[in-house]
Amino acid sequence: MAVIFRDAQPSDVAAMVAMLADDPLGKAREGGDMAPYLAAFDEIIGNPMHQMIVGETGGRIVAMCQLTILAGLSRQGARRALVEAVRVVADLRGQKLGEALMAECESRARAAGALVMQLTTDKTRLRAHAFYDRLGFTASHIGYKKNL
Repeated sequence: MAVIFRDAQPSDVAAMVAMLADDPLGKAREGGDMAPYLAAFDEIIGNPMHQMIVGETGGRIVAMCQLTILAGLSRQGARRALVEAVRVVADLRGQKLGEALMAECESRARAAGALVMQLTTDKTRLRAHAFYDRLGFTASHIGYKKNL
């Protein structure tokens, strides 16, 4: 299956939200009103350090993520790439789309001068943990979140 990775467009937002909502965690936190998602999308793409990436095949959006390049002081002022909202549509999981998406992120991160690529994943996503381990990520840190 040939998948083309590209920058997301506003017309992709509904498909992206559907992917975010298509799991037990997403069902509880995503909604049907597109207005807040479209506003967030506009803010994201308005910042050159953010990229919303989608994978498309046959006119269908089948994968997505957000890649953010962060400047930092540590590691001698190194940039790092933060990957968020990694999703592949349920019926195409297990077909290496996630690997291809992460390779696209790594390529873009390197092109932006990032020396580290990092992400967080929910403790309950055991299959995702195995996936990231397979790709060479290490669970080297403990992440914390606080709802505001």
